[in-house]
Amino acid sequence: MIAVKDRKLALWNIGIAYIAFIIGTFCGLLQVFIRNDALQLPKFLDYYQILTAHGVLLALIFTTFFIFAFLIAGMSKTLGAFGPKVSLFAWLGLWVTAIGTTMATVMIIAGKASVLYTFYAPLKASGWYYLGLALFIIGTWLSSFALLGHFVAWKKKNKGKFSPLFAYMTVATLLLWIIACLGVVATVVFQYLPWAFGFTDTINVELSRSLFWYFGHPLVYFWLLPAYMAWYVVMPKIIGTKVFSDSLARFSFILFILFSFPVGFHHQLTEPGIDSFWKFLQVVLTFMVIIPTLMTAFSMFATFETSGREKGGTGLFGWLRKLPWKDVRFSSLFIAMLFFIPGGAGGIINASFQLNELVHNTLWVVGHFHITVGTPVAMTFMSVTFWLIPYLTGREFPKHLQKLAHIQIGSWAIGMLLMSTAQHLLGLLGAPRRTAYSGYNGNESAAEWFHGILSNHVTMAVGGTILFFSAMLLVYIVANLMFVSPKVQEEKNLVEFPIAESDTSHTSKFLENWGIWVGIALALIVMAYALPLADMIQHAPPGSRGFITW
Repeated sequence: MIAVKDRKLALWNIGIAYIAFIIGTFCGLLQVFIRNDALQLPKFLDYYQILTAHGVLLALIFTTFFIFAFLIAGMSKTLGAFGPKVSLFAWLGLWVTAIGTTMATVMIIAGKASVLYTFYAPLKASGWYYLGLALFIIGTWLSSFALLGHFVAWKKKNKGKFSPLFAYMTVATLLLWIIACLGVVATVVFQYLPWAFGFTDTINVELSRSLFWYFGHPLVYFWLLPAYMAWYVVMPKIIGTKVFSDSLARFSFILFILFSFPVGFHHQLTEPGIDSFWKFLQVVLTFMVIIPTLMTAFSMFATFETSGREKGGTGLFGWLRKLPWKDVRFSSLFIAMLFFIPGGAGGIINASFQLNELVHNTLWVVGHFHITVGTPVAMTFMSVTFWLIPYLTGREFPKHLQKLAHIQIGSWAIGMLLMSTAQHLLGLLGAPRRTAYSGYNGNESAAEWFHGILSNHVTMAVGGTILFFSAMLLVYIVANLMFVSPKVQEEKNLVEFPIAESDTSHTSKFLENWGIWVGIALALIVMAYALPLADMIQHAPPGSRGFITW
């Protein structure tokens, strides 16, 4: 069983994560009805307030706190209980992150920061909002350094040994997060804070957006890599087999570190201030991320087939019938993986210059985001929730809650399928993102957005409603697992942290040399960013004053 102090730390992270989840999903429900002209907000609320809250609380706050809960529990499980210094830094990181979260959320609720999730300049929020974001990042760094310190201490005591696969993947995830945050820290500290507090009059918009997307795209992999950890390490244990290939798993995480950073310009293909050569280079590097993604897909389905055939599955697809479909820990992960297939295909479209021109500022992008982060990542976190909270609390996961969990996962899948499909089709019809309802003076093209079976705002609202129902069902399950379910009486019945056996006999030692991989990653970053960012600074336009449009 995990040490008491480590258990409390992980549970605090989960608690804050689900508080953000409740508020964020409610804001999402309001949005789909506003876009359908079925709801009018009271005067003290603005559409862009709830849009900002939805994006920040779900995409940034919920994911980050939950990820750290998962990593803290897993590192304590695989490397042993935290020492006093590690615990101190981890708790300090939690509270600094929580304070930053509270500051940013209060500013959004007060109507002082309706700048959306990307907080693009020249939209200008209160300086306290940006300060909250800065504290949020600082807090996560403290937590990251605590976990990395725990890893270093373990390595010193176990010289020459391969680190456990979960710990190795945790290090990769945290290194990616720390390096990625350098961009957003630079723009917030040196651009947004002086500008928002009145020390400077203008801001270099192009530079601020480029530094944001240096952070913004690796952020996607910060969400995704913990999901991959559950797929690689937890999934095989649940279905009764071992990790398919330890070296493949480790190398795929290294590739994500190398190719997650120098790709931010593919989010800026429509912006004129970046030379086409740098856009082309980063688009090419973007497609390199497909390699570890396909490696993961191969490894996962090889694991499924191996397990199914070990249980007696015969024929071409007979192994599928032998998988534990009644176990919600497995079925939720499997559905999450299936959603990632169309999500990945949509990502290829977004990163292609000609196709990006068509879909860039449309609801297609919103649909893509929800079918990649809102389903594979979120549903994986839900699957982890079902066993992680009982593992931390020592409570049972009773059968009636397991049945509700199946309903919750099924309804989430149905709701997301309806909503994201409608968003993709509406995007192809030209419906814009980042806007409330507008009839566009009865324009015929706009009228198409409210007709048809799937390609309309009504379908999107129906999907969003089902998602909110599913979210509240999940919150009910979480509350029960945290506070209500009976304690396990016998130690043998305790819910486990499922970690599969991983054979390192064929794993190369150089995969553990983090200096090499971080060095290559930094070299790729310099190659992709040094000259264009220097040009943005050296030949900067006069800059823009702040605008408050809400």
